[in-house]
Amino acid sequence: MKTLNRRVALVTGASGGIGQAIARGLAAEGAAVAVAYGSHAEPADKLAEELVSSGGLAVAVGADLSRAEAPDELVDAVESELGAVEVLVAAAGLGRRQKLEEVSLEDFDEMLAVNLRAPFRLAQRTVPGMRERGFGRVLFFSSVAAFTGGVVGPHYAASKAGLHGLTHFLASRLAPSGVTVNALAPALITETRMLPGDPEELRARVPVGRLGRPEEVADLALAILRNPYMTNQVVLLDGGIYPH
Repeated sequence: MKTLNRRVALVTGASGGIGQAIARGLAAEGAAVAVAYGSHAEPADKLAEELVSSGGLAVAVGADLSRAEAPDELVDAVESELGAVEVLVAAAGLGRRQKLEEVSLEDFDEMLAVNLRAPFRLAQRTVPGMRERGFGRVLFFSSVAAFTGGVVGPHYAASKAGLHGLTHFLASRLAPSGVTVNALAPALITETRMLPGDPEELRARVPVGRLGRPEEVADLALAILRNPYMTNQVVLLDGGIYPH
C-alpha cells in the first residue's frame, strides 16, 4: 500500500534524532515533508536539503511552540509551501528535569504549552481538512512517564498523560472519516536531547539491556501511519520497562 505517497506531512521536533528519523522515513515513502524545528535550525535545514537532493520534496520551517500563535503560523507556512497537511507527527517536546518543589507556575505552563497545547492546536488546525478529504494521520508523541510518572518531573508526566485524552477524544470521533489518531510513547532513546540522565546509568533500567534508537521509533511510527485500521491507541516502545 502506498498510503503515504504524495501526502503532505508535517513533523515537529524534526531537528532531533526521532523527528529526523521519522522525516526520512516519510520521505522514503514518497511524502512531501515539512521539517519543523524550534531553536535548532541547522540540522533541520541540512535534513531538508538531504531529502531534496535525494529526489524528495521537503522544506524546513521554524516555530517556537511555547508561543500560543506558533502552531497557526507553522501550519500557514507549510500550507503555503507544500499544501494542506495530511499527516501530522507531533514529535516536538520539552523535558526539563525538576523536582516537585522546583517547578514554578511558569515552568508548568511552558511544559504544557509545548507538550500539550501545541499538539492540540496543530490538530485543531489540520484535522478538519483531513476529515473533509477523507484521509488523515495524526500521531502524538507521549512517554512512558505518562504511565509511570517517570523521573523528569510532574509537569512533564502530566503533559504527556494529557495527550492520551486528546488522542482518544479525536480518534473516536474521526474514525468514520478515514482519519486515524494514535500516540507513540517511547522511553530512553539515544541521540535525543530528552534523556533524563547519564546513558550508562539509564541503560540499567531497561530490561532489554540497552537504550532505544531513533530508527526503531521511526520504524514503529511509520507502521502506525501506514495502517488505516489502527486508531485510538497509545503504543509503548520502552524496551520492556512498563508491561501492560
